[in-house]
Amino acid sequence: MRLLFVHERLGSLGGAEANVFVTAQALRQRGHTVALAHGSGTHHGEAEWREVFSENFSVGAAHTADDAALTQALAQFRPDVVFLHKFSAPGVLASLLNSGLPIVRMVHDHDLYCMRGYKYNVLTRRVCLRAASAYCVFPCGASIARGSAGGFPLRWVSYPAKRREIDLNKKIHHLVVASHYMREELLRNGFSPAQIEIHAPVPRAAATADEPTFGRRNLIVYAGQIIRGKGVDILLQSLAKVTVPFECVILGDGTQRAACEALSARLGLSDRVRFEGFVPQARIAAYYREASLSVMSSLWPEPFGATGLEAMRCGLPVVAFDAGGISEWLLNGENGFLVPWMDRVAFATRVDALLLDKTLARRLGANGRKLADERFNFSGYIDGLETLFARTATLSRPHHARPQGINA
Repeated sequence: MRLLFVHERLGSLGGAEANVFVTAQALRQRGHTVALAHGSGTHHGEAEWREVFSENFSVGAAHTADDAALTQALAQFRPDVVFLHKFSAPGVLASLLNSGLPIVRMVHDHDLYCMRGYKYNVLTRRVCLRAASAYCVFPCGASIARGSAGGFPLRWVSYPAKRREIDLNKKIHHLVVASHYMREELLRNGFSPAQIEIHAPVPRAAATADEPTFGRRNLIVYAGQIIRGKGVDILLQSLAKVTVPFECVILGDGTQRAACEALSARLGLSDRVRFEGFVPQARIAAYYREASLSVMSSLWPEPFGATGLEAMRCGLPVVAFDAGGISEWLLNGENGFLVPWMDRVAFATRVDALLLDKTLARRLGANGRKLADERFNFSGYIDGLETLFARTATLSRPHHARPQGINA
């Protein structure tokens, strides 16, 4: 099958990019032909991406994609199915729908139905429980968002445009989500239950099954972006309450890194917490092998939280706040600890418990690895996507009828 991935970036960055890459790689290994229509490059791992995708089509930046370039990509590659990921340019989805091609969209996060993109207000630090509505404009104030890097600090987000985007997405054949939590959010916004399928974008299993050391270093690993919704500042405040000696590595980068480094110094954590910056996915497993536990401090409702599952697959227990879909794979007391949202004392208490009792940490880590293998199997994830693509392809117009604008 010929599959055209459409995504706003080329290269490694966050969880969405990690999923795009490993999914394309696995589908290619199974004999499918995969190509990519993409936006801007990330300057991380772009060469590896170009090797995986047989053809690459640059269609412009995320907010200003060239519809003609996308149409040309469709004409040149002639996909059986379009696999849309993230792309915020207004014309991209309309162009894809106008092509007549069958489309499957992976809904990675809350961008589709939330003007902020987080279901979370970064100023008030409150989670939103509403569907998209005029409330998003006032009193939520989601019409005003952070501007692009290097440009004006603020930008306008249009509520009517968001409504049009939601309505267009209701015309897509299938939407793939990671969790029941995300499914409920789509249903809240008027999507059809028949349109939505759950295929958790689980990480690929590590090549080796090395056990973590659970050593005397008491190494704690955080892997993820350093932005306000990820709660790294709350993590630092929680770690300041941990009574057992420890080391912590923060793997990632983001707009809040400088502020979090300053906070770490004020809390007296500079000798125990290291900010390593961006670390390629392949190297993160090496940190996990030296660790005693992994932490997730997300305050925004995580659509799924694949980085925590990745640590779990490596045999580490996870401590995380109960946010969004995390509770669907982090079972409190079985493979780690699910902490009440924003409860710093409870978070520190759970970290202390795992550092003090390595037998407990090993047992929970082993439970997590078993759970990941049984319920969140990467091969099963790809199987599910293949079945979905095959079923979706049959919904298109007859093969001899080419979409408008594509030469036969």
